[in-house]
Amino acid sequence: MNHLKVLRPFFLKYKWHFLGGLLFVALSTVFKIYQGVIVREGSNRIMFIIEHGSSSKDSSVFIKHGLTLISLALISGLFMFLMRQTIIVMSRHIEYDQKNQIYEQYQKLDTRFFKQNTTGDLMNRISEDVGRVRMYTGPAIMYLANTIVTTLTVLGFMLSINVQLTLIVFLPLPILSLLIYRVSDLINKRSKRVQEELSNLTTQAQETFSAIRVIKAYARETYFTQQMQEKSETYKSTSLKLANTQALFSPTMVLMIGMSVLFTIWYGGRLTILGKIEAGNIPEFIVYVFYMTWPFASLGWVTSLIQRAAASQQRINEFLDVVPEVKNNNSLQYKIEGEIEFKNVCFTYPENNVEALKNVSFTIKKGETLAIIGGVGSGKSTIITLLTRQYDVNSGEILIDGKNIKEHNLDIIRRSSGVVTQEVFLFSDTIKNNINFGTQETDVIMAVTEEAAKDAGVFENILSFPDKFETTVGERGVTLSGGQKQRVSIARAIIGRPQLLLLDDCLSAVDVETEEVIIKNLQSKASMSTCLIVSHRISTIKHAHRIIYLNEGSISEMGTHDELFKLGRRYFKLCQLQLIN
Repeated sequence: MNHLKVLRPFFLKYKWHFLGGLLFVALSTVFKIYQGVIVREGSNRIMFIIEHGSSSKDSSVFIKHGLTLISLALISGLFMFLMRQTIIVMSRHIEYDQKNQIYEQYQKLDTRFFKQNTTGDLMNRISEDVGRVRMYTGPAIMYLANTIVTTLTVLGFMLSINVQLTLIVFLPLPILSLLIYRVSDLINKRSKRVQEELSNLTTQAQETFSAIRVIKAYARETYFTQQMQEKSETYKSTSLKLANTQALFSPTMVLMIGMSVLFTIWYGGRLTILGKIEAGNIPEFIVYVFYMTWPFASLGWVTSLIQRAAASQQRINEFLDVVPEVKNNNSLQYKIEGEIEFKNVCFTYPENNVEALKNVSFTIKKGETLAIIGGVGSGKSTIITLLTRQYDVNSGEILIDGKNIKEHNLDIIRRSSGVVTQEVFLFSDTIKNNINFGTQETDVIMAVTEEAAKDAGVFENILSFPDKFETTVGERGVTLSGGQKQRVSIARAIIGRPQLLLLDDCLSAVDVETEEVIIKNLQSKASMSTCLIVSHRISTIKHAHRIIYLNEGSISEMGTHDELFKLGRRYFKLCQLQLIN
């Protein structure tokens, strides 16, 4: 239960739902239990008729008893409806708030967190785990309250009739409580294991759907089907173990309730013969026993819900307790000019301890274009990653407009940046909305969207589609070619006229002719943005104000295209390979 303590603020927030629900539980239970008194009176009247014969008043008495039972049932049902309208509604509100809380936490966490956790697991905790917690904040609390109130009310009625008979009727219940105590810990452990296996299953499915084109290209459907079957089998066996444990409760409870009924008839009959209780008390006790059947039968289920909710909340707390390493330390609003300086920057990726940058230093003045080239794994993309503060440097410092990047408002830095990453991601939306995503404006004039598409060299392609800018690109832009996706992402990056334009090998899938058009368009607007281009193509970067050649995380060459070409080193050899002079 310790893991569920974090839910207290939610209960306080919806305290009137909670307290109202408890009140309705009590009222519903009292009106329901009082039916036993009417049953007793009716039974005693029947015994009186058997002994003394019927009278003209008996029919009206039984009609009165019948109408009273119906009225009590209706009133109890009304309060039961209100009970569900308060407690269950409260659980839905808490579920809504908790999902928003988790989603907001996901948004705050940095890149390192998402590299260390799978998408399937993230989705499972915000859906399945929150759903299990909702079963605790709603049904579990409702039925637990019902059990407590029913037990106390029934005990009050029973004890007022006969203490000995009450104790005998309740004799099996401590055994039931002991079984619940013993099994609850096992349920908790197996519930946690079930959730872990479900996360693995979800991750497998998500990866399969995302990579379906690659899977089909290599004809590996059978292999992935077998993998899914293996994970499903593991999940099934784990769930069956949990189900087997839970299955012990129901037959045991039915046995205990049956024993209580037998004790009632046996011992109650003896007390009736001895004249210590009325004959009508026996059916009254049986009514009470059956009214307690569901509360005690649900006790095992409620215990299971609480244990599973505790296991799920523990998994949720693991993410809620994560503190992002990259934090926003400034809330001021201002404008970024665009001057960038790296001072002896060193960086090692924390996930795999790969040293990406070693004492990298350079300066980009406002409106200039810096190009970075180098071999695979030389640290080119890392520079863009650090500029958008996906990570913080290990040593050295990054300055923007003369101020350390950690002292800047992180939101302003990212809003002032137009970024195109190596792995292009498009939303399952229209081309227009994907392009407009790059601006902070809510209502973007169509002419602005079209201009960005023209500058990115994708305007004609878009017009060739039947729905033009309203074309839905599908999941991750699957309906577009690689080059089209890259150019749409460039349009998205430049539509907001960012102060920092960061392009990470974004023209690799574009033909040379289109590349030349895009470069010219970007150059014509270069004065508005400080541009950093990462590329493997010399043709993409040769017109930059300055070019850096990275080798194993260090700058081995720096200068203009002509200067590096004349130098005759790595950059020159790369030019020769690409037949550029």
